[in-house]
Amino acid sequence: MSIPLLEYEPLSRNHRVEGFEVPGDEQPRIYTTSNLLSPVDMDVLIQAAYRQIYNEQQMLAYHRQRFLESQLRVGQITVKDFIRGLATSDSFRRLVYESNNNYRCVEICIQRILGRSVYNNQEKLAWSIVLATKGLQSFIDALLSSEEYLDNFGDNTVPYQRRRILPQRTQGELPFARMARYGTDYRDKLPKPILMGRKGAARLDYYRWDWQKNPPQLLQKIGQGTIGLGVAILVIMFLSILIGF
Repeated sequence: MSIPLLEYEPLSRNHRVEGFEVPGDEQPRIYTTSNLLSPVDMDVLIQAAYRQIYNEQQMLAYHRQRFLESQLRVGQITVKDFIRGLATSDSFRRLVYESNNNYRCVEICIQRILGRSVYNNQEKLAWSIVLATKGLQSFIDALLSSEEYLDNFGDNTVPYQRRRILPQRTQGELPFARMARYGTDYRDKLPKPILMGRKGAARLDYYRWDWQKNPPQLLQKIGQGTIGLGVAILVIMFLSILIGF
C-alpha cells in the first residue's frame, strides 16, 4: 500500500493569481510549441528547456539528449515529455539526485519543474516521501501530472520561474539558475579552501588537496631527483664557463 501525498497549505497565493505589474526584465520569456516554430525557434526552445531543467552549470555537450531532441523536432513527443526525459536522464540523476538528500532534490525539482520555490517544510516533507518510496521516475511523473503544472504549462510550454515580483519589494527573487545544484551537506564533503588573513576578513587563497599536504613517496623521490639534476646542470654550466675563459 503506497503512502498518499500528504496535505500541505500554500505559503502564499503569489503563484496562483494573475499579475498586473508592468512587463519588464523581471517577467519570464515563454517558450511554447503552440505556434508553428521554425527550426531556429525550435533550437531556442530546446536550449530554454535545458537551461530550466539542467541549469546553466550543466549545459554541456556531454549532457545533451539528442534522441529526445530529434523526437521533439519531428513532433513525436510533446514539450512535457521532453521535460520528463531531461529530469529522468542519467545526467540529471547523477548531478542532482545523487548529489543531494531527498529534501534538497525535492526543492530543486519543484523550482525547475513547477517554476516556484517550495511553500514550506510540510510540502518538502510530503514530496520527499514520494521520492523515497516511489523513486525519481514516479516523483517526476507526479509533478508533471499535477494540476498546478498542467494549468500553468500544459503539454507545449517550457516551465519557467513564475511571478518573481513580490509585493512590497523593489526586486524579485533570484533566478533559480543562479542557485547551486547541491546543498550544504554535499558541499561540506568537498575539499576545504585555506582562508588567509585577519580574523573577520578572511581571504580565499587557493585549494590545497590532501595529497599536496603529504605527497606520495614516489613524488617526493621525483622531486628530490629533479632538484639534484638541476644542481648538477648548474655546476656543469659554471665549469664550462670557467674553462672557456
